[in-house]
Amino acid sequence: MAGVAVSRDGSITTVTLNRPEAMNAFDTSLAADVADAVAAAAGDRSCRVIVLTGAGRGFCAGADLAHLKDIVVTRDRSRARELVTSANRIVRTIVSSSRPVIAAVNGAAAGGGASLALACDVRIASADASIGAVFNRIGLHPDLGATYLLPLLAGFGRAMELVLSGEMIPAPEAHRIGLFNRVVAGDALLGETYAFARKLAAKAPHALERARRSMHAAVRLSLDDTLALELDEQLGLLDMDETRDAVLAFIDKAMTR
Repeated sequence: MAGVAVSRDGSITTVTLNRPEAMNAFDTSLAADVADAVAAAAGDRSCRVIVLTGAGRGFCAGADLAHLKDIVVTRDRSRARELVTSANRIVRTIVSSSRPVIAAVNGAAAGGGASLALACDVRIASADASIGAVFNRIGLHPDLGATYLLPLLAGFGRAMELVLSGEMIPAPEAHRIGLFNRVVAGDALLGETYAFARKLAAKAPHALERARRSMHAAVRLSLDDTLALELDEQLGLLDMDETRDAVLAFIDKAMTR
């Protein structure tokens, strides 16, 4: 995994896109490595939270332009499909992860890089970060879930504007319209991200896993189906010792106040 760096801090695993000279743009190989790294972290029982970030000045600039140019010049549909499918697997892996995934957006998240950030559960951004669905700047269609994720987070009208304009949105505006959860000073980004990650890591892991799974499912379900899903997940948690311990601890603390 030459283009990916993986590190551990207690129960927090950080997956860093590590091509700073290319603003962490991905080709087919890097996309596969990122997906593999996130999947491995999610499958590690000692990992409670995953942080996704980029090395250097950028979070991720989307597809590697040299790689993309070669595909476009040769009109190689097979390689184009391979690139997008490989990158799609990162989005699917993030969304289906059994662990919360936090994006620490340290710089520009453009095109497919924006989609990667938006697929994460929470986005904490540096004040000098930016995000944009810039696909049509080079005549391409949004991908990696952009047309699903943008309306979900920013609303249809704002998402349509972002897709049609292809503009990069600075961090304060991205925060105002719901694309970033928090914006912090650049030198505080990782500190703030890990502080939040530690709060999540201290919570009952199965409760978080089931809650995020239901949240992702609910946006595609009717209210009745959502209520049924919530009931099933709640009953499933009641069979677990960690649920009993968490509930009893909370009640004991509340009753002694």
